[in-house]
Amino acid sequence: MITAFIMFAPLCLSALPPYPPSPIIESVSFDPSSRIIIKAEGSDNWPITWGDDDRLYTAYGDGWGFEPKTERKLSLGIAQIIGFPPDFRGVNIRTSTGEHIGDGPKGAKASGMLMVDGVLYMWIRNVGNSRLAWSEDHGKTWSYGFRFRTSFGCPTFLNFGRNYGGARDDYVYVYSQDGPGAYESYDRIVLARVPKSRIRDREAYEFFRGMDDEGKPLWTDDIEARAHVFAFHGNCQRLDVVYNPGIGRYLMTLGFNHRGGWGLFDAPEPWGPWTTAFYTDRWDCGDTHSYRLPTKWIGREGREMYLLFSGRGRYDAFCVRRIRLKLR
Repeated sequence: MITAFIMFAPLCLSALPPYPPSPIIESVSFDPSSRIIIKAEGSDNWPITWGDDDRLYTAYGDGWGFEPKTERKLSLGIAQIIGFPPDFRGVNIRTSTGEHIGDGPKGAKASGMLMVDGVLYMWIRNVGNSRLAWSEDHGKTWSYGFRFRTSFGCPTFLNFGRNYGGARDDYVYVYSQDGPGAYESYDRIVLARVPKSRIRDREAYEFFRGMDDEGKPLWTDDIEARAHVFAFHGNCQRLDVVYNPGIGRYLMTLGFNHRGGWGLFDAPEPWGPWTTAFYTDRWDCGDTHSYRLPTKWIGREGREMYLLFSGRGRYDAFCVRRIRLKLR
């Protein structure tokens, strides 16, 4: 097992994370790289959510998905995951309305996935900032809604438990790097919220604009007045956020680039304050990206979970690696 303390870094650090060490998480350890579970080779991306039927729903990019693979390469395909590591399997969901073709930045791809009250929601990037889509039949048929025109180029949902169970309130929360694209590393991360009954209504979205004198979050319907919830100069790329009920913390996996630089940050609330649990400029798997923590695969006590990621070469796949948290 590889143990990585807060400043684990095989190479010289180009920048240090701007947040202090976690008051809860002392260190993060990983199973050896030889024990990484690799499926759906040739596909990447993998936003993921826990469905009402106890299955995980995900989307892949630039590939053919799970066996049996699709007959043509897709820029966006849908799949479900059945089971628990190491004995899980992936099944492609064929959908004429959800699948897209293209390659790299030219193809539509998913950046966030969430199921709420049996409806599957998906953010699609590379289509001019991002666009919302949803499915009411577990990924078989998709409808399309509004687009963000400012920022929110690669948004993701905050995931709680099964079918959004265990959510803190009646809102859905959306994070994104503060820019129009998915391939650049920006300086900030921004946050929006929307009542879970109005996710399809652009006018119902509010944007975090800071904290009041009592430490409570302030919200605005003016996207131009947005403030950041996290900042790391030139290191805010693709991210994902989940709630870990076992330790009572929100966990953000943030990729700094596509070269294996990423961090795990934690906070008591969706807007922070964030602290650093793990950080590396380039970890032992090389060029990887799109780090996620499927909520179904978080242990009851919150100390053991599975990291889902993708990358290049051998790791351009559905890659699952067990991690453990040592608490203070």
